[in-house]
Amino acid sequence: MSKWTPASWRKRKIVQVPKYPDIEELKRAEARLASFPPLVFAGEARELKSSLAEVARGRAFLLQGGDCAESFAEHGADHIRDFFRVFLQMALVLTHGASKPVVKVGRIAGQFAKPRSSDFEKIGDLELPSYRGDIINSIEFDEKARIPDPNRMIMAYRQSAATLNLLRAFATGGYANLERAHEWTTDFLKDSEAYAAYKDVVNKIENAIKFMRALGINADNTQQLRETRFYTSHEALLLGYEEALTRQDSISKNYYATSGHMIWIGDRTRQPDGAHVEYFSGIKNPIGIKCGPSLTSEELLKLLDKLNPQNEAGRITLITRFGAEKIEQYLPPLIEAVKKSGNVVVWCSDPMHGNTIKTNGGYKTRPFDLILSEVKKFFEIHKNLGTYAGGVHVEMTGSDVTECVGGVSSVTEEELCDRYHTHCDPRLNASQSLELAFLIAREMKI
Repeated sequence: MSKWTPASWRKRKIVQVPKYPDIEELKRAEARLASFPPLVFAGEARELKSSLAEVARGRAFLLQGGDCAESFAEHGADHIRDFFRVFLQMALVLTHGASKPVVKVGRIAGQFAKPRSSDFEKIGDLELPSYRGDIINSIEFDEKARIPDPNRMIMAYRQSAATLNLLRAFATGGYANLERAHEWTTDFLKDSEAYAAYKDVVNKIENAIKFMRALGINADNTQQLRETRFYTSHEALLLGYEEALTRQDSISKNYYATSGHMIWIGDRTRQPDGAHVEYFSGIKNPIGIKCGPSLTSEELLKLLDKLNPQNEAGRITLITRFGAEKIEQYLPPLIEAVKKSGNVVVWCSDPMHGNTIKTNGGYKTRPFDLILSEVKKFFEIHKNLGTYAGGVHVEMTGSDVTECVGGVSSVTEEELCDRYHTHCDPRLNASQSLELAFLIAREMKI
């Protein structure tokens, strides 16, 4: 075997990559990125891996969620704040309902690149390269806008840095203080059934805090009450960007991807001998593997052997994405194979990607009842096989969008056009996200 380097992936076959017209400009952009400071640090990635090891052992739960694809247009403090507070609400519901710590990992500060089923998109008689995320080209259906531009990687880096800065401030600067949990809501949520249930949870927590305060335990002297740990993640699709932000840790001398605390391999790029798996095999971050219907048990075990040869707990999260109608066929064989092999993994459900449909009006959407159904079946299957359902991975936003039909917000197909703002796939809105958290909390109690 050849020695791994951050660039050794370049010798392997690669898929889902843009075709940059100016290779010299691409090299210049990657060289600039390589000179920039890391976005996250090796010690933070190790902390996350340690927390995910607790999930793998059944002592914690993983909540992973955020935008389908971040955009340059939707980058504002209010947008980030709204996402963060709904995420905090979901985590609070899960922690209270399941009586377990919740590991909080956002799809944010790096989730810019998207795989596509086709290299080209056609509208009328005009055929152009597909939109692959703002880090590569523009969503505008224009010939010039769709040309891959390497300087967009610089823009993505700067937006990620600004987003991380704000998230760290929210997590440690007082916003995440449990004594302020009643403030983590927005006006459009207050009339929903999910909010009424959330308010009941907050009232119980506030009573518990009053009791602890009487014992001398409060947010001023107890860090866990006033701060939270929040980590970032994204699909590491654009390997030139990832290589440029790969750093050797000065303490351990190991290599880490510093573009995010956790990165994952997509369902379209997990070829065992491919470029993406080669890159992931050498970094020490906790990593995810998306598992769809085309993944066999043999292929999964081969991936685990290559990506986690020491069988480290917390290293691998298997993010399953089958769809409500297929999960009972495809998930059990994978669980049984991993269980028999002795590999220690986190099992996490992505109930979004396998439940995408297109309406008669041409909108992509995800019926909320199918999302709930896949999550329920995910928990039932693990219970029947004696394994631990360790997490959920959702595409969601803190905004009052109308992109997924159903839920307590009762979004109909006719209403999808009202506030359909996603740059790629449909996301759960704030009330749907909170409703899902209550469902998961109930399932964890069973």
